[in-house]
Order: sequence, then C-alpha cells, then structure tokens
Amino acid sequence: MTIIYEDEDLAAEVVKAIQTGEVGKVERLISENPFLVTARIVSRDYVEHSKALGMSRTLLHIVTDWPGHFPNGAKMVKVLIEAGADVNARFTGPHNETPLHWAASSNDVEVMDVLLDGGAEIDADGAVIGGGTPLDDAVAFAQWDAAHGLVERGAQTKLWNEAALGLMNRIQQRFQGSNSPTFDQITEAFWLACHGGQQSAAEYLLAQGADFNWIGYDNLTPLEAAQRNHANPALIEWLINQGAKSVNEEC
Repeated sequence: MTIIYEDEDLAAEVVKAIQTGEVGKVERLISENPFLVTARIVSRDYVEHSKALGMSRTLLHIVTDWPGHFPNGAKMVKVLIEAGADVNARFTGPHNETPLHWAASSNDVEVMDVLLDGGAEIDADGAVIGGGTPLDDAVAFAQWDAAHGLVERGAQTKLWNEAALGLMNRIQQRFQGSNSPTFDQITEAFWLACHGGQQSAAEYLLAQGADFNWIGYDNLTPLEAAQRNHANPALIEWLINQGAKSVNEEC
C-alpha cells in the first residue's frame, strides 16, 4: 500500500483536479504515477501524533467526499474504476465507510449509480450511522433521492429505513408473521417516519404501540424531527393534534 501525505505536491494536485472536475489531468497524473489509483492519502500530523496509519482515504473517497456533486463526478469515478481503483475500498479511521457510503450521504445519485455499476457492494457495512449500510447513511442524513435510488437498486431495508421512506407494503408485512417487531423497533421506526415526513407510516406505527414522544436521535422528539426536516405540514399538524411534545415540554 502506497501512502501519500496530503501536504505533498502530488496529493494536493490530484485532490484539486478531482474536486474541480479536471478529468484529463487526473488521467495524466495516474498515467505518470500509476500507484496513485490505489494510494492512501493521509494527514502527516495525524500519523505523527498517532504513530499509526490513522485516517486515510482513496481517490474514490475524494470524489465522493462531502458535500459531493463535484464537476464531472460520475465521469471521474468511471475513469478511476477503469484505471484500477478499488470500488469497495474502506476509509480508515473512526469508521470504515466505502465511497458508496459517502456518495449516499451527499445525495450524489449520479456518482452513486456509477459506483454500483462498477461493482460497489450495495449493502456494505461500516457506515458512520451505527456501522450500517449506505442506505442507513442516506436515510439518517435525509438524503431521500439517494435512499430511494438504493432501494430501487436492490438495497436491503430495515423497518426504520422503510418507515422513513414510507414503504408501507414492507412495513405491514413485518407485522403479519409470528416474529413481529419489538416495542423498541416500532418506536424507533415511528421516530424515523416523522423524520422522513411519512404520515401514513407514522399513523400505522403509532397504532402498533409506538412511544409517541420518545426522545430519540439528536435528542429530538418525533415532532421535532419532523419540524427539523420541514416534513409535510399535514404530518406536523397531525402530530400536534395527537398531543406531540417537544423535548422542553417533556422535561
């Protein structure tokens, strides 16, 4: 494995070329420096202080890094994959996300599709959200185009994914067998339905016994989750009429 420090001229040059969409320049740099396509770019300060490789990323991670949507991003990904980049390479550090995780987190659907066409593992683990999948990242960060796109491409779904996306058929099927969701799973899914602005899912899950005012992720109640994401007004009105509360009202 080749390590390149991010303050080296070559690293700075290729990162800038990727983020400004200079496909031809990236192709030239890789041609002149073939090791680049699989190299790890790391922070010198981080390595020196940790005495280990620490956080590192590949060129595909750079294309998909937040906020995503870099010029010629999809074409850049295709060039890198054709040059030999590992489409399922892992970020190393506090989590180990693949480039697909990062594209999903940025709602960069065009780049996401090229990654999938290039062999990206759609249900890879390692997300910053609970060590889960790219879909988990997309749903948690309210990147709805990416989330729906992943489902359409065959991503496996959990109850809370389905609730946030309003996938009613899948939600209802989970309650038809003998192994129904637990109270905690129902409550979490209810919160995510509000997060995703999905009133039908929220109503159904409340009827299944969800904790209506559970203080969940980011220390928000379902009402606050809906308000934060500017969910549809009808859902917010329904929650208020049902007696939904904010954290301050709960305390």
